[in-house]
Amino acid sequence: MSESRIMSYPADTVIIREGELNSTLFKIVKGHAEVYVGYGTEQETLIGIIGEKACFGELGMLLHEPSVYTIVAYSELFIMRVSEDEFGTFVRDNYTNILDIMRNMAKTMLVMRYQINLLLKEIEAGRSPKQTVITDARKAMFGYSMYRSIQEAVDYIGKGN
Repeated sequence: MSESRIMSYPADTVIIREGELNSTLFKIVKGHAEVYVGYGTEQETLIGIIGEKACFGELGMLLHEPSVYTIVAYSELFIMRVSEDEFGTFVRDNYTNILDIMRNMAKTMLVMRYQINLLLKEIEAGRSPKQTVITDARKAMFGYSMYRSIQEAVDYIGKGN
C-alpha cells in the first residue's frame, strides 16, 4: 500500500459521519479514535475507543450503506485509506490486514451476542428487560467497538497502547 494512502488527522477531527455514505476502508496505523452514535445531538453516546489495527468503514465500502456511527480522532491519528477500487489489490498484497478486519468484525459480533444474551435472560426470567440493558444492546448493535465498555478502552489506553 502506497505511503500516500496514509493520512494524518489531528485530534477532534471527524473521519466518518453517521448517516453519510462512505466507500473507503480505514485502518488505524497509529493513534486512537472515538466511536459515537448520535454525535453532535442530545443523544450523543460514546460507544467505544479504537486503536492501532482497528478498521472501520468496511461495511459502507462493502454494502454501500450509510455509516451507522461517527468516528472522531481522539489523538493525532494516522490512518491507511483503501478505496473500493484498491480493495482487490489490498486483499492480495495485505492478507494479514484482512485478518485484522475479520477479527474486528468478529469482536463486534461477540459484543452483539453478549448484549442479546442479556436481553434473552431478562425475557426468559419473565421480566421486561431493563431500559439500561436495552440501551446497551442497541449501542452494541449500532456500533463498531472493539471494547465491551468505555472503561476497558480507557484502561487499555492508560497502559500506553
